[in-house]
Amino acid sequence: MERRSLVPLAAAIVIATAVASVAWVSVKTASHASIDVTGSAKRRIVSDLIEWDAGLSVRHADRVEATRALKKQVEKTLAYLKAQGVKDDEIRVSSVSMDEAHETEVVGSGDERVERTVSKGFDAVQNVSVRSSDVARLERISREVTNLLEDGVPVVSGQPQYLYTKLGELKIEMLAEASRDARTRAEKMIESAGSGAKVGPLMNVDMGVINVNPANSTSTDWQGNNDTSSLEKDIITIVHVKYRID
Repeated sequence: MERRSLVPLAAAIVIATAVASVAWVSVKTASHASIDVTGSAKRRIVSDLIEWDAGLSVRHADRVEATRALKKQVEKTLAYLKAQGVKDDEIRVSSVSMDEAHETEVVGSGDERVERTVSKGFDAVQNVSVRSSDVARLERISREVTNLLEDGVPVVSGQPQYLYTKLGELKIEMLAEASRDARTRAEKMIESAGSGAKVGPLMNVDMGVINVNPANSTSTDWQGNNDTSSLEKDIITIVHVKYRID
């Protein structure tokens, strides 16, 4: 009688041990430690494309005459640009914009004082824009085009816009570089901790913002900067990565 009671007890102990073993393995497998790191990459570039525009405006009492006068000024501007080596296919001329100019005049005084709006003629406006890969040449022209003022051409020079045409390809390269930097940082941190652990498989990666800043600027924006005001720029890429620790 006593011997038969030991059999169920032994079986219960084996089953309980097996259940405990399974539970321990499951907990151990699900509780991997992880490490979060940020990787970055920075590179200096020089713009290879420039965009620039000049504005011309003429006022005349007659609408038609305003258009004719503006046409002459645009022709002088185009001749100047071509003399400086700008090619025809680099130049774009906008359509003419026409607005009637008004001024407020005051007639009389006291209780008889009256304000009235009078026409002062028509303002004809047109823009000449240039897009060129000859950055140095167009940069110089943008500064010197005001010499046309001496010839009676009412030109206003705009601020050049500096662009880099291979930015899309470069961003991909730099994201890969930032990812390698993140892996290196993780490995160095684990090694310095002296725990004997190793960086395991990638668990998650999140691409941060890409900032294109003027050279030597550290400005950041959550949407990313895209500077067009400077010839030389710094591109900064950031990635956030999580690795399993084995």
